Order: sequence, then C-alpha cells, then structure tokens
Amino acid sequence: MRRQPVAEAGSAGREREAAEGVRILIAEDETLIRLDLRQLLEGAGFEICAEARDGEEAVELARTREPDLALLDVKMPRLDGIEAARRILDERPIPIVMVTAYGEEELVGRAVEAGVNVFDTAINYRGQKSERAIGRALARAFGEGRAARDEVFVSTKGGYLPHDADDPRRGSRYVSETFIDTGIAPRAEIAQGCHCMAPGYLEDQIERSRTNLGLETIDLYYLHNVETQLEEIGWDNFRARLVRAIETLEAAADAGKIAAWGYATWNGLRVPPEHPEHLPVAKLHDLAREIGGEGHRFRGVQLPVNLAMAHAVAFRSQQKPGSDKVRVPPLEATQTLGLGAFASASLLQGRLAVELPDEVVSAFPEADTPARRALQFARSAPGLTAALVGVSSPEHASENFGLAAVPPSSPDTILGLLSSGGN
Repeated sequence: MRRQPVAEAGSAGREREAAEGVRILIAEDETLIRLDLRQLLEGAGFEICAEARDGEEAVELARTREPDLALLDVKMPRLDGIEAARRILDERPIPIVMVTAYGEEELVGRAVEAGVNVFDTAINYRGQKSERAIGRALARAFGEGRAARDEVFVSTKGGYLPHDADDPRRGSRYVSETFIDTGIAPRAEIAQGCHCMAPGYLEDQIERSRTNLGLETIDLYYLHNVETQLEEIGWDNFRARLVRAIETLEAAADAGKIAAWGYATWNGLRVPPEHPEHLPVAKLHDLAREIGGEGHRFRGVQLPVNLAMAHAVAFRSQQKPGSDKVRVPPLEATQTLGLGAFASASLLQGRLAVELPDEVVSAFPEADTPARRALQFARSAPGLTAALVGVSSPEHASENFGLAAVPPSSPDTILGLLSSGGN
C-alpha cells in the first residue's frame, strides 16, 4: 500500500489514540455481523468489553460491565434495541449508537432502478430479515412494473442453523425448539454446533426461503459453506452426506422450487488439496453427474474474489478437470466445467474502499473512487459471472451500482495487475 501523507497519518494516529481506552458494548443478534463489528472496532483501537445477543442481555451487561458506549441493533429477540436503550439510559447515561437494517428494502429498490439484476442473500443473514427485505422490495418492483420476474436472478443459501429475528425467543432457544427438538436437524448431523445439510433440514430451509422471498422458484440455491462439515467429519462421511443433500436438491429442482443449485464457499475452493477444508470442484461436478445424470442442476459456485484475496484468479488450488496432475486457479476450473461463478466479499466488508496502491489506480482509470476500483477488479476477473457487493446506505448504493454503466476491464489488465505484484 502507498504510504499515507504525513498529515493523514498523523490524523489517523490521533483518531486511534482517542479510541484507546474506550470500552464498547455490542448488542447484535446476528453472530457474523457481531464478529464483523468487533473486528472493525478493535481494528480502530476500541476495546470491546461485552457482547450481547439480545436486548435483555444488553441491559444486564451494560449494568455489570459499565461500558463507555453501547452499539445496539434495533431489532433483537426478547427485547428490541430501542427499549434496551431506554432501560440502559435509565440506569446510567452513556452514548448509544443504534444500528438497523430497515433501510435494506429501500436499497434493494434502488438497485433495481439502477439496473442491478442479481440479488444474493442467505436465510441466516440478519435472522432471515435480509431474505424478507429482498422479497418485499422485489414484490413492489414487480407490482409497479419496474422489473419483471424473468429479468431478476435471485440466489440464497442454506446450511447454517438460522434464528428468526421476528420471533421473540432467544436465538439459541428458537433454533433448538424449531429444528433440533423436532428432528428437522438431527443432532448427529450438525457440524460444529451450527451447520446441517440433512435432507429434511434442507427441505425445510428451501420452503422457508421461498416464503421469505415470496418466490415460487429460487433461481440458484447454494449449500452454504459445506467445508464446515468436511473439516469435522472427513471426506468419506462428508461424501455420504453430500450424496443425500444433492438428491434433495435435485428433487427440489424437479418440483420447481429451485431452478439450480451450487456451493457458496469461503475457504473450500481456494485452499490447496492438502488443506482439511479443500473442496475439489471437479469431483463435486462428477458427483452431481453421478446422482443427477447429464441433466443435473449443479450450475454455480460462490467464493471470495477481491484485491486482497485473489486466489480464485491466481492460486492453483484445483485439479484441472480431466487431469490428475495439473492444477489451475478455481475460476479456470469452474469455467472449464461450465459453472457460473459469483464473487463474494468484493469489497471485503468495506475494507478495500480505502486508498489503494498506485498500480490499482492506474489499472482502472475508468473507476473514480477506491470502492469502484476494488469492484472493477472483482467484476473483471476472468471466468467470473458476476461480482456481489453489499451496501449500507443510499450513497454507497449510488457509488457501487453506478459502475454498472462501465464495461469490465480486460483479462489482461487483471492478470497483469497480479503478475506485477500490485496485489
């Protein structure tokens, strides 16, 4: 990265110095979001003194841990963030920052208006609120004639045990009573306490996602981070579970509930074969053909592609289809197999929307902001179908979606940038 100008470096140093010693309570019912918030705040120099999963726990932790500031999600189980804030302030006046996803529906609408036609989510994102927001926004767009169903591609994911943010029960209780105690998610098939791909569980999740999204057919349904299972149970047991999962997905496709299925991964496709989480995409494709025949519906994968994680383009982690000895990057392997490939973490949760190296700026003169340059890299990766990006404000939506009017860069630009060491 290019060295900061002296004035900027001094300012950043003062900001971090000011953050040191400030103790923050985070209250967020979605585990992944809570972890992201913790990482971002700790990276800025703040101390996270407590984490709460619901409003009642937030009130209790504010009382016992005495934070300097509280960061509360508006909608949480047991007690919402607004009431939790009122109770905290009654006992001890401290600054409180409220976090909400209520604007998500509006942002989806803005995306439709900007010509964005790929919407990706997962049932566990924000306790099913993400799916529901997308469903409401698309229903409005369809009803108002701003988009037709066949003009929009919707994908979602299943595998992680989700809670329901609209249910008053604590997340762990909801999961236990809804999925585990009922046998929908057999205890013996839950990996690492959070992931299941048993047939009955996948059937349940597909139905919930169809309801949340308000769609008769989900265009692409991903098995979500199945490497979570692989790491715990080993390849032979994993393959046996995967066979039953694929049979379930093919049956759902036969019934018109999903049009296609795939794998949404984090580590699986980009780590080498020696790694315990490695997913060999050629073998996964062969397995789909073995179960579903030549007309199987395994159609796509999702994996991180960004300036900081360019493995999909540059790292030879996959066996070349048809070869036992030659390794190729994941996107080359998926392209050879005729699979669609979708980039997740294009901005790495916003961490790449910052000052970028000179090589990156020079490579993308058509992109006029750091975020757009980072997105231009991801969307232009050879073999990629589409780059996915999350937005948190109308301003971010306008900035990110505006890039749709700019053609992708050439493969030579991307490969040249990587070979030059610009990554």
